[in-house]
Amino acid sequence: MTPSLPKQMRKVADRALLRSIEAGLERVESALQTAVSHTDPIANVTARHLVEAGGKRMRPSLVLLAAQFGNPENQEVIDSAVVVELTHLATLYHDDVMDGAPMRRGVPTAHEIWGNNVAILTGDLLFARASQVVSRLGERALTLQADTFERLCLGQLHETVGPQDGEDAVAHYIRVLADKTGSLIAASAELGIMFSGAPSEYREPLRIYGEKVGVAFQLIDDVIDIYSDEATSGKTPGTDLRAGVPTLPVLLLREVAKTDAAAAELVAAIDGNLESDEALAAVVAQLRVHPVTEKANEEARRWAAEAVAALAPLPAGPVKAALETFALAVVDREQ
Repeated sequence: MTPSLPKQMRKVADRALLRSIEAGLERVESALQTAVSHTDPIANVTARHLVEAGGKRMRPSLVLLAAQFGNPENQEVIDSAVVVELTHLATLYHDDVMDGAPMRRGVPTAHEIWGNNVAILTGDLLFARASQVVSRLGERALTLQADTFERLCLGQLHETVGPQDGEDAVAHYIRVLADKTGSLIAASAELGIMFSGAPSEYREPLRIYGEKVGVAFQLIDDVIDIYSDEATSGKTPGTDLRAGVPTLPVLLLREVAKTDAAAAELVAAIDGNLESDEALAAVVAQLRVHPVTEKANEEARRWAAEAVAALAPLPAGPVKAALETFALAVVDREQ
């Protein structure tokens, strides 16, 4: 499979920079295919399932983009990109089991094909392969991978159990997004700096940048769930609502509902039976025009703007400009 640039990266103006990243992605894709190959015939099929389904390769692209501050040709940069993508793929196998998701990347999820146990074990195998690759990169990479893995698990745990008594629901939600999504995107940017030979002082600004991009990415997903047009985005509006997945517009609506009868009525409809397409469409229509959805949209854009601001210590030039474009493009997407 020939990888394509993520949509966020295609908006970058510097053609030479994009060609460098495309060349790196081809190397990453080849290494990924090798990393998910197993002598065990069962694992060889299950581990390749999501890799061969494609995907945005957003995290490897960010490794390669950050590495442009140094030497992006280093094999360690390619290995780092493989590590973050393997880690991401492993979480998808586990998340799909926990969410009961029927489809992923346009194909049936692993648990739909082989059952929950095989899907969970395949995710574990991918984590193991990621650990094998990262072990070649040395202690710094191992420590970052372990810390990131811990945050991924904590994020999923906190999402599963929900906010505790007295805990602010929105703050809890942002923390979950920072752990579940932001931590791995931040690690991607950090690894690009660490193994390209770029100045070490660039690492912290890019860590902050990556985490904020991750939060912005997930927040705009919440908005897309309401605003999306299925014909153009491919996503059925209200999918998260129907599944009972917490999203920022709904969390904000619950706050408003404490003092607003109309909002309380809409919350009751959301918490009711949304199995019929008519009931779901009615709730989506109300949320589209409710101020909480636009407030969530503004919050996503605020996080993207903060990501751009985190780049202030970095030198001006095409790489910094591309990182800025990438962050802003994250919240200007339809899917």
